Amino acid sequence: MIRKKFQINPNTLELEQVEHGLTYWLRRSGLYILGGIVLGIFFLFLFLTFFPSPREKQLLKEKETLQAQLKMLNNQVDQMQLVMTDLQQRDDNLYRVLFDAEPIPLSIRQGAQRKISYYEQIARMTNNQLAADLTLKVDVLEKELYVQSKSYDEIIEMAKTREVRMENIPAIQPVLNKDLKRVASGYGVRIDPVYHVRKFHQGMDFTAPTGTEIFATGNAKVIFTGWKQGYGNTIILDHGFGYKTVYAHLYKSLVRKGQRVKRYDIIGLVGNTGKSTGPHLHYEVRLNDRPVDPRNYYFYDLSPEEYDQMIQLSNNFGQMLD
Repeated sequence: MIRKKFQINPNTLELEQVEHGLTYWLRRSGLYILGGIVLGIFFLFLFLTFFPSPREKQLLKEKETLQAQLKMLNNQVDQMQLVMTDLQQRDDNLYRVLFDAEPIPLSIRQGAQRKISYYEQIARMTNNQLAADLTLKVDVLEKELYVQSKSYDEIIEMAKTREVRMENIPAIQPVLNKDLKRVASGYGVRIDPVYHVRKFHQGMDFTAPTGTEIFATGNAKVIFTGWKQGYGNTIILDHGFGYKTVYAHLYKSLVRKGQRVKRYDIIGLVGNTGKSTGPHLHYEVRLNDRPVDPRNYYFYDLSPEEYDQMIQLSNNFGQMLD
């Protein structure tokens, strides 16, 4: 029932009924409708905020599950990376040291990294940064696992040839010298006997009478026999695995180029040829074509005490014989 509205007429001072036109009623109806819409939107917002739909509940649950799985995978990858780091350290500092092999460079272990934009693209996809971080870790771990696998394959091959390696590498003195009285000059800076200046001596000199037998210090192949400037009559043996030995100032060679010899085989006789100031054998050990100290390659026929004595004798900084 619509209430009637009255007002006092100022002219007649009588109470008269107010009559409203169409505009009044349209405006009034509009206000009620607008108020209803605003109120409806408010209640809808409250409902959507505090009362998610079944579909939203399902999506939220799936998101939480996915995040939990990603965190778990991330922790697993971290643990795998710790194990991989340990394997890499053992590989470089233990296994490869045993076989005298060079460590694998870090650049090869890690491999070529993908462009940063690749990971930024992943980070912009769907969910969160966890997916990008995990992808990066798995990518790096995959490269490291591949390199490590190849490294172990190489170590297995080295282990298979270890026995051959130990037979081949230089391991004895090149002349009979049990009492160590034949060591004349060692590896290092010495005085040149001809020019009387300090010069780096690349090997060791063993004094011995002309005709003293010279032994191959490891299984090898003869790759040179003949005259070399300064060295005189010379024999060079290739032992494989990067090792070569040089025997210089010989009176006579008893082997020929291409011949296979074994450790303790007599390959030549001590002499006084080339730039030499007296009968002796100049002996060198070369690893990857670089001279190394021969003192470190007598472990088959020297006791620890004899080795210490050899060190003292070869540390003589006097004049060398060639």
